[in-house]
Amino acid sequence: MKIDFHTHAKLAKKLPFSHEYTDWLFREAKRSGLDALCLTEHFNTLGFQEVYRYIAGRCTREGDSLVTEDGFRIFPGMEVDIAEGGHTLVTGPLECILEMNERLEPHKTRETFLSFEEWSDMVKQYPVLFGAGHPYREGGHIPELPDELLDRFMFLDINGKDLARDCEGTWKRMREMSERLGKPLVAGSDTHQSFQYGCVYNVFENTVNTTDGLYREIREKKYRIEMSDDLVFKVETAGILKRSLKEIHALGGDYVSVLLKGAEI
Repeated sequence: MKIDFHTHAKLAKKLPFSHEYTDWLFREAKRSGLDALCLTEHFNTLGFQEVYRYIAGRCTREGDSLVTEDGFRIFPGMEVDIAEGGHTLVTGPLECILEMNERLEPHKTRETFLSFEEWSDMVKQYPVLFGAGHPYREGGHIPELPDELLDRFMFLDINGKDLARDCEGTWKRMREMSERLGKPLVAGSDTHQSFQYGCVYNVFENTVNTTDGLYREIREKKYRIEMSDDLVFKVETAGILKRSLKEIHALGGDYVSVLLKGAEI
């Protein structure tokens, strides 16, 4: 099972939710060769609950995963900011993700973000996977947290955007952190649109449909991380497309219509 552990369903968190855009993303993810993804949408994105209501309504539930009509598997999750600076990832049953998001409602602005300790205390109450999202990204301070807090993570995100900027340095820093903490590395593209799918991903030996199944494959090292030879091109092209589509929206245009008409040519 080829799975990407860090993805988004919207072009940008401040834009309205578009089900046409999200449908297109999932189709393109499958076309890229992926079998599954963890949908780690920003916890404070506009319309978070709406995103998941729509996806759940058009998918079949299998274990903790949501499966599209063409067999693509989606594991619900979210990306959550912490007060110290930095991002964390959770993946788990839909009802848990939605409940956690509701509880975070008073903490969705920079001034009100929970501290890592407060947030990770909440995470412990749910059967979810908990990871450090791109810990060495500029502006984040996760590596500076005490090791006794970092030990609460279950995995570390080796991130496509960071690999594109500095592949050798990112691998070096992340391997050192993994070895120091005894936490596995898991790959995520961090994509908000299609070109970035497949830049980096995990190949699990088995197809699983539960959170426990995901963690078992990771814990038992029954997976490998693959990187595309075109990783830098994929990420840079994705960035150009994202900026262009956001500009269309800012100018009052329908970026989804422009994108999907182009896809039909």
